[in-house]
Amino acid sequence: MKLNSKRLNLQMTHLWAIARGGGSTTAQTVMVELIGADGTVGWGEAAPIARYRESLETVEAFLKKVDPRGLSFNDVEGSMVYLDTLSPHDMSAKCALNIALLDGAAKRANKAIYDYLGLGFRENQHVSSFTIGIDKPDVIRKKVLEAAPYPVLKMKVGVADDKINVQALREVAPTKTVRVDANEGWKTKEQALEMIEWLAQDGHVEFIEQPMPGTLPVKDWVWLKQRSPLPIMGDESYHTVKDLAQAVDCFHAVNVKLAKSAGISGGFEALSAARKAGLKTMLGCMIESSILISAAAHLAELCDYLDLDGNILISNDPYVGAKAENGMMSFARATEKYGLRVSAR
Repeated sequence: MKLNSKRLNLQMTHLWAIARGGGSTTAQTVMVELIGADGTVGWGEAAPIARYRESLETVEAFLKKVDPRGLSFNDVEGSMVYLDTLSPHDMSAKCALNIALLDGAAKRANKAIYDYLGLGFRENQHVSSFTIGIDKPDVIRKKVLEAAPYPVLKMKVGVADDKINVQALREVAPTKTVRVDANEGWKTKEQALEMIEWLAQDGHVEFIEQPMPGTLPVKDWVWLKQRSPLPIMGDESYHTVKDLAQAVDCFHAVNVKLAKSAGISGGFEALSAARKAGLKTMLGCMIESSILISAAAHLAELCDYLDLDGNILISNDPYVGAKAENGMMSFARATEKYGLRVSAR
């Protein structure tokens, strides 16, 4: 097995900001390539999350530790056990390698990953939201108008101007379904409840994602869940199946991201366990190319909601794969039939 990697510089169509900060027009990820002895090629992508002390440098440092002889398309599970011996963390780096391993394994079986996993994929049956980042009201109105073809919006909040920004959205899309994501921006249970009660009056808000910091006591989350008039979804508080017991107490739903769960294998496990426990499930993303978005799309059948717009929010995606065409997740543009179903432009 041979391991290659390179950085991807992704250009965003708009300035990107969330409650924790941002204000950038670029994002960088790391593309990983595994080449088997028989020439089989598997691709993956790491989107490091600063919230979890990850960076391009930590991803690349982890990849340097990896002995490719410990990886095999014939034993994805064993390969992941090997990677866990190198570090208990570095989830986005492991994510990239897991995706590449499954890409190669499914290609060898002449199957798409969703068929390799026994899930299948229904074309144009899975709606993905389109995200409106934090910005000035006039820019928010412009973004919402540009997103007119998308039936569901996701709005970033968690700052002092939340109500002004929501009102700006509603001026141009008064009845469109909106998912609200505070990214831990409301710092107390009282502030979170006040904002949720205000948002509930809108009548078209579907749920509230991660309203408070994940570091708050469980009792605060239980208090909020008991009183909230809208469903609460955990994101920063739900990474892998290890977080399930607490998630059941604190949330109505969870957002799984492959970058948090160490790839498709961990995402499959986290989604399946959450569904079995009675939680609603969503697949989310970072700003990513079509490699990571397509990887997540292979798990769509395990989800109640999708938020896979990372490759729509950029202007220079180097790859072709799954895409939320006007909000409907589709592989229609993919020319590759097997594995990830991703090809280079």
